[in-house]
Amino acid sequence: MSGRAPYGLVAVTCAVIMVVLGVLVSGEGVSGPDEFAVRWVERAFGPDTDLLRLLVLPTEAYVLIPIAVLAAVLCLIGGRRLEAVLTIVGPLVAILANTWVLKPLFDRWKYTYLAYPSGHTVALVAVLTVLVLLARPGVAKAVIATVGAVALCGVTIGMIGLGYHYLTDVVGGTLFAVATVCATWVLLTWAARRRAPVPSDG
Repeated sequence: MSGRAPYGLVAVTCAVIMVVLGVLVSGEGVSGPDEFAVRWVERAFGPDTDLLRLLVLPTEAYVLIPIAVLAAVLCLIGGRRLEAVLTIVGPLVAILANTWVLKPLFDRWKYTYLAYPSGHTVALVAVLTVLVLLARPGVAKAVIATVGAVALCGVTIGMIGLGYHYLTDVVGGTLFAVATVCATWVLLTWAARRRAPVPSDG
């Protein structure tokens, strides 16, 4: 897995869109897409809270942490130390930055808590992004990306239906997680190249 473009471009693009969206939805008001999504989920799924809770299960720490740790261990076994660092550092940076910087900065409230970007989404998508980046090109990468997209759709429905988040919170969380993981990989590979010994001419 190379640390060169387009990871840097992807990170910048996602970050810019996330910021613009955050500015548009900051505060307590809801947007047109958010209202539409709430009405659609209510009509399609009704009050089936058991199903909705099942849909948000992939965002739980007891699901994501073992996956991230297993991925890191497999990277270490395969001698991919830099990728192992990404597996832990990427999601951790995304979660901490979202909780302590972005949520207070955008100041978007849902009931009594800050909602934008969605922390549930940041955690899930950060881990999924790492897995997609680590996977070898081909069937494995396509399968992981597809399963991840399906899981994210389910999580989005679940969080909207349970009243945890607005649709735009999920979109913002997705964008920020992808941006952070890609930026982290670019920085890790840059630092690794800086530390690499320079071949001697003598």
